[in-house]
Amino acid sequence: MKVIVVEEGVRSELEFDRPVVSIGRAIDNDIRIASAAVSRRHCRIETGPEGVWIIDLESSNGTLLNGQRVKRGLLKPGDSLRVGKAVLQIEPEGVPKAGDTQRIDQLGDELDSGPDVGVQTLSGEAQRERENLRVFARLTRELLRETDLNKLLRSIVDSAIALAGAERGFLLLDDSHALPAPRSGGGEEGESAAPLRVRVARSFDHEDIPVPSSRLSSGIAQRVIDSRQAVISVDAGRDSRFSGMASVEDLRLRSVICVPLSAAPERAGKLDGVLYVDNRLQESAFAADDLELMKLLADQAAIAIRNARLMAELRERNERVVQSARKIELLNEQLGRKVRDRDSELAVVRAELGRERGRYDYTAIVGASEGMRRVFQQLDRFIESDLPVMIHGESGTGKELIARAVHFNGHRKAKAFVSENCAALPDTLLESELFGHTRGAFTGAHKAKKGLLEQADGGTLFLDEIGDMSTEMQKKLLRVLQEGEFRAIGSEERVKVDVRIIAASHQKLEQLVKDGRFREDLYYRVNVLKVELPPLRERREDVPLLAEALLARAAREAGRPTPHLPREVVAALAAHEWPGNVRELENEMRRLVVLASDDVRLEHLSQTVIERRAPLLSGGGGARGDSNGSIRDAVADLEKRSIEAALASCGGNKSRAAKVLGISRFALQRKLDKYGLAGGEDVASEEEVDTQA
Repeated sequence: MKVIVVEEGVRSELEFDRPVVSIGRAIDNDIRIASAAVSRRHCRIETGPEGVWIIDLESSNGTLLNGQRVKRGLLKPGDSLRVGKAVLQIEPEGVPKAGDTQRIDQLGDELDSGPDVGVQTLSGEAQRERENLRVFARLTRELLRETDLNKLLRSIVDSAIALAGAERGFLLLDDSHALPAPRSGGGEEGESAAPLRVRVARSFDHEDIPVPSSRLSSGIAQRVIDSRQAVISVDAGRDSRFSGMASVEDLRLRSVICVPLSAAPERAGKLDGVLYVDNRLQESAFAADDLELMKLLADQAAIAIRNARLMAELRERNERVVQSARKIELLNEQLGRKVRDRDSELAVVRAELGRERGRYDYTAIVGASEGMRRVFQQLDRFIESDLPVMIHGESGTGKELIARAVHFNGHRKAKAFVSENCAALPDTLLESELFGHTRGAFTGAHKAKKGLLEQADGGTLFLDEIGDMSTEMQKKLLRVLQEGEFRAIGSEERVKVDVRIIAASHQKLEQLVKDGRFREDLYYRVNVLKVELPPLRERREDVPLLAEALLARAAREAGRPTPHLPREVVAALAAHEWPGNVRELENEMRRLVVLASDDVRLEHLSQTVIERRAPLLSGGGGARGDSNGSIRDAVADLEKRSIEAALASCGGNKSRAAKVLGISRFALQRKLDKYGLAGGEDVASEEEVDTQA
């Protein structure tokens, strides 16, 4: 029986001497049609006493006999079958009629829409060669078009399966471009682990193979890696080169081709990977021509893979460039914020340098008011002395900043500055902190510890809230101040120290002495040089400077841009009495950094700042806005109270009050007229007098 097949413009003539001929996409069919429209077991031709029958095997797209879909049909001379895109004619006598051949040619022309492809009668070998060229042409187009590495690898393996007519295909790649030292002999897998890993594993039906590393012979692949020579076997199970390889027996391999992917000249001696195809069902499924085709394909694949990798690397580099540009942009934004913050700080420093602040470095202390100027003048006289200093001020006024200024501007600045809050510890812990202890002096004393007095030897010890120290601890501290030496807890050895004591308290020690809560002799020891820190409500002209500096610092610590403080907000801040002093103002600035973006608005301020009245130095009380009124009324009330407070603090001088409020004297006069407030004395400031002169 002769079967004429026309598929994609190629005519094939096949002869069979068996009664049953199977047709389908599976590799073990007698007539294999690779189209995706053909089922794995599509149909069969049976020869019997009645003639030749075509039987459809429940195929998905059916079998057409003379254009009609049939389940079973008797073939007559001149009938044509259509299976997928292939047209078949059966000639039981073995010689086709001219008319029938012409009809098949016409059907082939109809199925092949290509303009230059005609139907030719080719031998089996010529047909295969032409099919190989078609696969190569398609692969070349894919290589030129595809830059996605994963898609490209699948295309290479599918093309290798089609070229060799293989059952399965595998592609192993060296992603790190590393190569182990070559070893002699084939050996069994496991003796030396291959540096390559399976990237793609495919079957002839274009499906991925699960768990690919266990579905191929790693021993054969390793042999190719070590020798860098292609391998072909017509029956791997009987091939002496692979004797002892467990994977060959386990997989029941028959036909195998494994070729190395050629490396570029600049990578001579290194492999890009291995291309592996096999057929577990047929012996001698591959010939020498198939091996040559696979070598050519491997060369093309190596170039394509290298190009795809270069493209991926270029994309990655471009992405890194974009990310770097974004990082630079963010860094520039941060730098811009820092520059703005620095400008704000410099503005504060310039404003302070315009006033007399003393001859030492007090830049850590923000303040340009008359009260702070007196403090700086006192510090100028105290710094060079070694006498104890007593700092009195309300909580949050910056007593530790003053203590640090005394230490780091004096001759002891190279030594330690040690501080302790006496109100934060009970007597037992405070004694251990001040004097230290030996190992085993009490429960939990696992090792000896130096006390703060010994740590501060040659330097300064700052005792904050000394007024909260118990009388028993006062007595022990007095002994140290009198004798200049002490004993650690649990020790008989006396330690001499040279320490300058700076104490601080928010309570008035004089009253504590009268109440019997503070030793009089200790009071005279620590209260030698006294510094009185004014509360923030007594130096309102410092509020704008402090607010700007603290806001810039809070924004810098939070990694955010510094918001702008408008004049009405500064006026509201200056009008508040700040019972928590600078610490309360600092917390308010931290809050504003979180709430505000570009500009601070009045509604961003704490309710206590908006509502609480500022005590007027004149003794009067401004009118409070109705708590149930609108925000406009609340702002107007706040503005009135701010103006009254500023005028009161400046003794009625409009020019100085306008400067405190951050507005011009003309704007202040308009607001006085608007709210019907008494203007006070219209006295020009000293600076304006100098200008007028």
